[in-house]
Amino acid sequence: MILGLAGTAVAVALAGRRVLFLWKLFTSGQPDPERILQVKRDPKADLEGQVVEVMGQRKLLKWTASGLAHFFVMWAFILLISVYLEAAVALLFGPDAHIPGLQTWGPIGFVQDTIALLCLAGLVTFAIIRWKNSPKKLDRTSRFAGSHLGGAWLILFMIFNVIWTMFFLRGAAWANGNLAYGKGAYFSYLTGQAFEGLSHDTLEVLESVGLLAHIYVALVFLVIVVNSKHLHIFLAPLNVMFKRRPDGLGAAQPMMSNGKPLDFEEADPDEDVFGRGKIEDFTWKGFLDMATCTECGRCQSQCPAWNTGKPLSPKMVVLELRDHAFAKAPYILASEEQREKFTDEQKAAMQVDKPLVGEDGVIHPDVLWSCTNCGACVEQCPVDIEHIDHILDMRRFQVMIESSFPSEAGVMLKNLENKGNPWGMSEMKRLEWIEELDFEVPVVEDKVPEDAEYLFWVGCAGALEDRAKKTTKAVAELLHIAGVKFAVLGPMEACTGDPARRLGMEFVFQMLAQQNVETLNEAGVKKIVATCPHCFNTLANEYPQLGGNYEVVHHTQLLARLVEEGKLVPITPIEEKITYHDPCFLGRHNKVYKQPRDIMAKVPGVKAQEMHRHKERGFCCGAGGARMWMEERIGKRINTERVDEALGTDPDTVSTACPFCLVMLGDAINEKKNAGEAKESLEVVDVSQLLIRSVKGEGSPQGEKEPAAAE
Repeated sequence: MILGLAGTAVAVALAGRRVLFLWKLFTSGQPDPERILQVKRDPKADLEGQVVEVMGQRKLLKWTASGLAHFFVMWAFILLISVYLEAAVALLFGPDAHIPGLQTWGPIGFVQDTIALLCLAGLVTFAIIRWKNSPKKLDRTSRFAGSHLGGAWLILFMIFNVIWTMFFLRGAAWANGNLAYGKGAYFSYLTGQAFEGLSHDTLEVLESVGLLAHIYVALVFLVIVVNSKHLHIFLAPLNVMFKRRPDGLGAAQPMMSNGKPLDFEEADPDEDVFGRGKIEDFTWKGFLDMATCTECGRCQSQCPAWNTGKPLSPKMVVLELRDHAFAKAPYILASEEQREKFTDEQKAAMQVDKPLVGEDGVIHPDVLWSCTNCGACVEQCPVDIEHIDHILDMRRFQVMIESSFPSEAGVMLKNLENKGNPWGMSEMKRLEWIEELDFEVPVVEDKVPEDAEYLFWVGCAGALEDRAKKTTKAVAELLHIAGVKFAVLGPMEACTGDPARRLGMEFVFQMLAQQNVETLNEAGVKKIVATCPHCFNTLANEYPQLGGNYEVVHHTQLLARLVEEGKLVPITPIEEKITYHDPCFLGRHNKVYKQPRDIMAKVPGVKAQEMHRHKERGFCCGAGGARMWMEERIGKRINTERVDEALGTDPDTVSTACPFCLVMLGDAINEKKNAGEAKESLEVVDVSQLLIRSVKGEGSPQGEKEPAAAE
């Protein structure tokens, strides 16, 4: 008892000291009151998150083998607390003491032994996965590249020690007559057979040794956990509790300073925080994210930048920020008087003067500007780390304070400021597509016409880019055929500001957004249909931050409903094999996966063929995060990688539902055609273009079944 209590006191003191340090570090971050308020507003959502994400391991189980292994190990941690409760009773009151009911009911022993064995199976699975996916074998294709591998193996070894000491203790206890579960604890019973024939005194010694070994392993494990990446055992439920809760990734967060949205008109450069220029600028939730990372590499394995040879790994961004935060923590937590006493060597060790972003900084600029905001990292993260928010906040400081960003993006920003679109074209050109239609499209002058159900938000690409104009005209025709009344803003429409916001130029975003919100509100707009997922996401999820609250639908959602209601009837077969590419801002950001596929499914003759990476695991086209206006100079082009995957399905057509994707995939396919690697007839089209062909009787280019359809 003395040895057990002494060891417990030492371990708890060491662990408590670390926890206190972490608490001080986290609370030194910027305030983020909304995280607390959302839990108070909707405790039911938090409970659901704990049940589904933490207890149910929803995201982990998407990867079946490793997911099941983690499921069993996690539940072993929870259920085997009862074994440690028994150990505490034995330590304090003697090995023959039992809690009535808990330590005498056979089914409990059965559950304890079973979960312990499943945990062992999980450990073996983890070991095999780590061996097969070792960075020494696979280099950067391993999701564990960059992770602290030694620490992971140590944790597996410690969990193994927990299990074998448990069975050693229970086997000796059974042989000594002190395990009251009988044969219900079947594996403990079998282990006890190995101790049969030993004297009572020997068994008492073995039981005491087993008891102390089992307790000491747990105490050492506790100290290791609070000083390692396995801190997620305790922090993951908290991170899930305080995560953002959109349906999908939703909006980019507004710029916050001292817990409040930043007001550019009243901002004080000396008092306010503009993005993240140093580690102290991160919120307490940012620090929680850093400490919660499990280094599993799922985000890294899905990242389009990492998969095409670029330096961005979402995992490594979080780990580098975490390591920097821990290194600088003594300086952050010190008083001004204490800071003055630090020597230059101490400051260098604490990375006091190390820039957050820079050639010699914590995060290299190439890492920061490789992100497409696709959301694959956030979607896959089993502990709900918000990588995109942190990358975007660091971009904001670089753009707005340091004026440091890819030069070609500067042209885009100037065009947005001066002309209201990324290409710098005249606002009057926004109406040219209407001239190619054979029916009238109402243009809003002051108010939306009373009979117009929707405002059709055409978007910059939809109005000004030739390939995207085809989508615009197809959607307009389909709405006209279905009898849906709509109007457009024409010259009054300006860019939603998405490229500026995703680049990090929040000021330009707010300027454009406030202008548009004022226009929409004065026009009395209630319902909007948009063809661009970036516009759709911004209008639906980000404009409410500025007082713009509208019912916004993507054109695939509206068209799918019109087809379902029989207002649009696709009758002419399109005898083509078609593979669909999920736009990131439609799919992962807004969970719209079903409707584009529903449209294709209703078109006769279409043979849909999914790419390997689709829906929530879809692969980016490379245009998001303002990358549409930046050169891709490192590694393989993301759009080329995606088209290579599309070509693997041997399609006649590649379909999508985003003008950015249309351009990026189209460019890559043209390169493939020029190189003789794709058939000349291959094209990229929006799903609305497929639908209009079938509805209007144009069918397949071959026209094989058009007469029958017409008949």
